[in-house]
Amino acid sequence: MARTPATSRRSLLFGTAAVSAGALLTACTSNEPTNREGAADKAAPVADDKPGKPVTIGFAGPQADHGWLNAINDNAKSRAKKYSDVTLEITEGSNDTAQQIGQIQTLINKKVDVLVILPADGKALTQVGLQAMRAGIPVVNLDRVFASQQAYRCWIGGDNYGMGLNAGHYIGEQLKGTKNAKVVELAGLDNLELTQQRTKGFNDALKNYPNIKKVARQAADFTVESGQAKMAQLLQAQSSFDALWNHDDDQGVGALRAIDQAGRDDFLMVGGAGAKSAMDAIKAGNSVLKATVLYPPTMAASAIDLARALGQGKGVGGLAEFEIPSSLTLYSAVVTKDNVDQYLPTGFI
Repeated sequence: MARTPATSRRSLLFGTAAVSAGALLTACTSNEPTNREGAADKAAPVADDKPGKPVTIGFAGPQADHGWLNAINDNAKSRAKKYSDVTLEITEGSNDTAQQIGQIQTLINKKVDVLVILPADGKALTQVGLQAMRAGIPVVNLDRVFASQQAYRCWIGGDNYGMGLNAGHYIGEQLKGTKNAKVVELAGLDNLELTQQRTKGFNDALKNYPNIKKVARQAADFTVESGQAKMAQLLQAQSSFDALWNHDDDQGVGALRAIDQAGRDDFLMVGGAGAKSAMDAIKAGNSVLKATVLYPPTMAASAIDLARALGQGKGVGGLAEFEIPSSLTLYSAVVTKDNVDQYLPTGFI
């Protein structure tokens, strides 16, 4: 597969816990009766696993040329197969804005019941989201948000600020007893809002730990190659530090190579997103990587649940409201050796 520029590949990734997403899946599809009070006790229909009204869901995302994006597609497909009443119309995916718009317009012309869209560029695809909504097709906006709330019925995605916040708090707690502790940050693409949000969350968390100072930050571009190159630069510039936060587990593969080549093991490392390779390393406990902060691709499975509920005119189990929420932000759980077995099945390759 030809590689696309990193800015295209990961521009949509704006940051999470797989278990939180899993909880949402359960909530969306629960067969358990809910204890409701008042009018809602009798009136609110809830989506469940039992076959209901047939729903055709159109799914449009960018080109799956990254582990996280492949996992997004896999989660959507496998979730749709769970339901005998769901037909999934999935596009090939593209990082070219015009091409993705054309793919979505094809789904609109097919008169699908609901659309799930993960736009390569949320701002650029806002108009096609509006077009679908005006055509009476509700849109579940997945992860990268459209510029107008009128372009979608429901948004579901990760929490980039929360990723940085939780990574910072984890590191802070690990270094509580260390005087004059030093941390470094291996960020993603600096021109992306998601990177800025992750850094802001990290900085805000560190404010709670006066013994810690961030002494260096280097921006990479979410690839193995960039992670290795930029980490090598950090290691050369910083002869000693106590902790590293790396925004992305894919570039973390390269970062770990640079760390091994430098023979460094004098600090702890926290990753980001939740790749299987990172979780395997955390479980093995034989590297500096001690934790990763999740940005779960299981959100695509949740998006299918929400789209099915919308198509069937139902709500979410566990909530008293008649309608599904207008937005759902997933939690950024920290995966460590203590809980890695719980999250390992959600790790993406």
